[in-house]
Amino acid sequence: MEKKIKILITDSLEKEGVEILKKAGFEVTEAGKLTPDQLCEIIDGFDAVFVRSATKITAAVIEKGKSLKIIGRAGVGLDNIDTEAATNAGIIVMNAPEGNTLSVAEHAIGMLLALARNIPAANQSLRTGAWEKKKFMGAEVYNKTLGIIGLGRIGRRVAKVANSLGMKVLGCDPYVEKTSLQESDITIVTLQGLLKQSDFISLHIPFTEDTSHLIGAKELDLMKETAYIINCSRGGIIDEEALAEYIKQGKIRGAAIDVFEKEPPSPDNPLLSLEHVIVTPHLGASTKEAQVNVAQQLASQIVLAFTTQEVRNAVNLPLLDKASMEKLQGQLSLGKKLGIFLKQLTTGSIKDIHITYSGEITHYDLSLLRANIIIGLLQEKEEKINPVNALLVMKRRGISLVEEREESGGEFTNLITVAVKDGKKVSASGTLIKKGEERIVKINGFSVDASPDGYLLVCYNEDKPGIMGHIGTILGETGVNIASMTLGRDKKGGQAITVLNLDHEIDTKVLNKIEEFSAIHSVKLVRI
Repeated sequence: MEKKIKILITDSLEKEGVEILKKAGFEVTEAGKLTPDQLCEIIDGFDAVFVRSATKITAAVIEKGKSLKIIGRAGVGLDNIDTEAATNAGIIVMNAPEGNTLSVAEHAIGMLLALARNIPAANQSLRTGAWEKKKFMGAEVYNKTLGIIGLGRIGRRVAKVANSLGMKVLGCDPYVEKTSLQESDITIVTLQGLLKQSDFISLHIPFTEDTSHLIGAKELDLMKETAYIINCSRGGIIDEEALAEYIKQGKIRGAAIDVFEKEPPSPDNPLLSLEHVIVTPHLGASTKEAQVNVAQQLASQIVLAFTTQEVRNAVNLPLLDKASMEKLQGQLSLGKKLGIFLKQLTTGSIKDIHITYSGEITHYDLSLLRANIIIGLLQEKEEKINPVNALLVMKRRGISLVEEREESGGEFTNLITVAVKDGKKVSASGTLIKKGEERIVKINGFSVDASPDGYLLVCYNEDKPGIMGHIGTILGETGVNIASMTLGRDKKGGQAITVLNLDHEIDTKVLNKIEEFSAIHSVKLVRI
C-alpha cells in the first residue's frame, strides 16, 4: 500500500487550505501553536510542516524531522525558520508571497492616510469629549512624494495605489531590474536620494543582516522634518530608539509602525507613548481574504510538489522560468544520469568537476541542470542530496567546480560534457536525439552511442580482433542478452572503448572472466 503524505499544521491554517490537502489524499494533523521543544517531540514522520509566524522551525527541529521534505510558511517572512539548516538538510523552504499582497499594501496606504489626517489621535480626542479641529489639521497626499524602499509585489502595489492618489513615487531596490519597471510610474533613485526627497517613506523589504537597522540615526538625519515613515514589512529594519528620539525632537514629523523588533513590543518601547506615532499589532496580512488566499496558495503548492514534483516559491531551490523548464526538461534527466555514470567510472573521491554546456541550452538558466549533475555525481545512500543542498554538499566535501558555455555544440544541437578528477580525469558527453532520447556520445574523448539506462558494461581495451567474441561468449554462457553495443577508438589498432547495454546485471565473477582477455585493460558495470 502506498504511504500517505503526512502534513503537520502548526499555528493555524484556514479550512480552505486544509481541504485542498485532504482532497489530495494527504494525512493532515492540526496541532496549533507549538514551542520548538514540543515540535521536536512530534515532528518525526511528517513529510511537510506548515507554520505562520508564531511557531519557530529551529535547527533542532530540522534535525529531528528525518522525513521532512518541505517547510511551508503561510505568508512571506521567514524569520521563524532556520533556512540555512533546512538547506543543509536538503529540505525545501517555500512561502506564499502573493496571497497577502493586497492586504499588506492596503494597510500601508491606510497608515499613510491616517498619518496625513491625524485620524487615530483625533478619534481618541473626540472620545474624551474634546472638539479640537485646529489641533488635528491634516495635509493632502495629492502631489506629495512617496518613497518606497523595496519594489517587490507589495511595494509595487503600494506604488500603484499612491499613483492613483496623485502622489509622485520614488523607488529604491538594488535587486530589481530597472527594465521590469519601465511601464510603472516609479522613479528609481538611490536610498539617500529617496530619504532626502520623500514626504512619506514606506518600507517593503525582508529582515536580513544587510537590512538590520537599515534606517538609523544617519538615515533619519537625511529626511525632511515634515516627513513620515511607515513600516509594514519587518521589525528590526528601523532603529526604534533612534526613530523615537528624532520624533521627540521634531526632526521628523511622525511614523506608522505595524511591526516591531520584538513582538509583542515591551510596554516601555518609546514608540508606544508618542502622540505622532500610529501603532498596530502586526495587522498587515490580517484580513480574512489574505488568510484564505495564503492558505490556498501554500496548500496548492505543497500538493503540486508532492504529486508532480513542480516546486513553486521555494526560497532555497534553483527554479526555472517556464521557457527554461520547457527547453531543459529532458536535459535535467540526462545531466543526472551523466553524473551517475561518471561516479561509477571513478575509483576514488572526486576532487574537481568541470561542466561544459554547448549549443542552444547556453541561452537558458542552467542552475537546476548543474544541481542535477552534482546530485548524480555525489549521491550517497546515507546522505540526502537534492537540488536544495547539492552545491553545499559539494563545497563541504572540498570539491571545486568549473563551468563553461560554448555557443556551438558541433554536430549536436546541445551537448553536456562532464569531466571529473579523482587522481585521473574521466569524462562523458551526452545529448538528446530524436523524440528526446538520451544518449552518451563520448567517453574520455572516444565517440560512442550508448543509452544511459539500465546496465552498461564499459570496457577499456586495445583495438584488436576477438574482443566482442570473447565478451559475447561469456555473457551468452551466463544467460545475459546484449541490448545494444557501441565501439570507439582513437585510431586503427590503438586504444579503444567498448560499451554494451545489457538486459540484466552481472556479478564480479563474470566481470573478472571478461577481463582475462589480454587486450582488455579494465571493465566496469555501471548501473543507472
